[in-house]
Order: sequence, then structure tokens, then C-alpha cells
Amino acid sequence: MKLPRESWIAAGVGVGAMSVLALLILIGSRNLDHFDAALVAYTFGTLFAAFGITYRYVMWLQRPPTWAYFKRGWRVFLQPRNLAHNLALWVRRLVSQFAFNHFIFRRGAGRGIAHMLIMWGCILAAAVTFPLVFGWIHFETPPNDFTHYRILVFGFPVGIMAIDGWVAEITFHALVWASFLVLPGVMLAMRRRMRDRGAGAVQRFGEDMLPLLLLFAITITGLALWVSYSWMHGYAYEFLAIVHAAIVVFTLLWLPFGKFFHIFQRPAQLGVAFYKDAGARGPQASCRRCGEKYASQLQVDDLISVERRLGYRYELEEDADHYQHYCPRCRRILTATAQGEAFRRSADWTRHEQVTE
Repeated sequence: MKLPRESWIAAGVGVGAMSVLALLILIGSRNLDHFDAALVAYTFGTLFAAFGITYRYVMWLQRPPTWAYFKRGWRVFLQPRNLAHNLALWVRRLVSQFAFNHFIFRRGAGRGIAHMLIMWGCILAAAVTFPLVFGWIHFETPPNDFTHYRILVFGFPVGIMAIDGWVAEITFHALVWASFLVLPGVMLAMRRRMRDRGAGAVQRFGEDMLPLLLLFAITITGLALWVSYSWMHGYAYEFLAIVHAAIVVFTLLWLPFGKFFHIFQRPAQLGVAFYKDAGARGPQASCRRCGEKYASQLQVDDLISVERRLGYRYELEEDADHYQHYCPRCRRILTATAQGEAFRRSADWTRHEQVTE
């Protein structure tokens, strides 16, 4: 079966992203000198995830509506006369919408708190796990000094810390702190899924419950590893490590195909916001029937262009007139009028046939 051009483009970009990541792992670990072979399963899972996420993202970008928003959003954002204002607004929206999740808190405090805990816990875990797995961050003891660790990033020394100091305590238990964030967040989200009838009516296991169960399993097995080596003298550590690794690798392989993909889609919403700002500043489209303003002219023109690219043509009688040139209310009126006219013609034809017979 011949693959469409879009798939070849997405696959090429995906292979490129995976290759760049593999090259960075090779460089950052100093030709694998600082790479832990025991973590190779995590590495291959991450490489596959990089390919899958990039492939799906590029396929999503190539959809005509998405590409229109993407292209126009960047064009609007990079306008020289508005660039400084847009950069400041971008920072403000990044903090408001992503760092503090205001768009989630508007749907409910409990939902916002759950999302905030899960998000920051996962960010902290990813910031620690991936650099360590790739060998980008490495710790070693200086010569003749067994009380300190030297911190190396991409093979370059960037600092030193005492082995028994509070910095080392926080650093080496960062994944534990991340678990203490993720676990209550997952429990709050599960509680909502089980008790909220509205959420329960539309939820699907693969899209709503499975992500929470995977996060729960990763967190619990990770904490079990900490408990094993801290207080149980390593009891069942190898078994727990295998179980934890299997769950993490499965999550990485599933990442491009499940709900977690929205993590990579959501930042594009910032571009949509700038697109709407540009539309609000520009001329507004007036309905050709009632004269009311109903949308930005930018959005109407882009919508017509996208529809034509998809093969839908809604021109009315003359090429200069288009269905999108009318407000939603007048579209309903035009549809009802057309249906009434079709019904009248059908009735007239029926009477004509009866008279003829």
C-alpha cells in the first residue's frame, strides 16, 4: 500500500528527531562513557517515543485547519511592530495558563489542584530522569575526596556538593518528591472520575482511566524502590526495579498514542490566542444579510481558504458570495428559507402531476 505524502514527511521528521536525540545522548554521555547500560530499555523507549510524538505532531500540523492556525499564528507573533508586546504577552500567558493552570482552575478548584500536582510532579520527574538516563548529568567523587560529589553536565564540571549535605539530600530524592506530588494528584483525579456523573458519562478507559493508572503504577513502584533500599536493606529491589522499568517503558511506548499526547499539543493553544488577538485588532466581517459583525475578517478569509483546500465549496450563486459571509443566525434563516422553497416546489410538482393524470 502506497503511503500518502504527509506520512512520508512525518516519518522523515520523526526519524530526524530521533536521530538528533540519539546524537545528543552520544555527545552528552561523552561517547557513552557516562551512560548506564542498565538503563538501555529506558533509552530505547524514549527514542521510540521521540519518533512517535514527532510523527503524530507533524501529521497533526499538516491538517489544513491546524496548518492555517500554525502558519498565521507565527506570522502574527513575529510581526516586527508587535514583537516586543507579543513576547511580554507570551511570557504572561505561559505563566498564567501553564505554570498556574488558570484554564483548569476555571473548571473547578479540585480539578485544578489535581492537574497542578500531576503536571509539576511529572515535570520534576522528567527533568531528573531523562538527563540521568541519557548520561547528560553525572556524579563522581573528586580525587582523594570522599565527602563530596562533583556534578558534571555533558561532561563539564558545573559544581560540587557535600555527600551528606541538604543539597545532596534534595537532589538524590527528587523523584521521591515528584512522587509525593503525582500521587495525591492522581487520587484526586480518580476520585472525580468515579464520583462525577458528568465525567463518568463521557469518559473512556483508554483515554481517561489508563493514563491515571499508569501514573499511579509508576509512582507506587518508584516509592517501593525507595522504601526497599532505604529501610528494607534492598529486599525485593531487583523485582521491583524490573516491574517499575516495564511500566515506565510501556508508558513511553504508549505516549504518542494516548491522552498524554495533549502535553505536546497544548502549547499550540498560545498561537491560537495570538491569532485571535490579531483578528480582534483587525477589520471585522459584517453579515451580508443583516449587517451585524459576527467574526474577524481574518478568520472568515482563512476559513474559506481551508474549506476550499479540503474540497468543500460553499459559494452562493455568484463567486463573490459565500456561505461564510453570513452570520450564524442568517445562515439558519437561509437554510430554512431554502428548505421551505424546496418543499413548496415539491408540493407544486405533486399538484401538477395530479392535474395531469
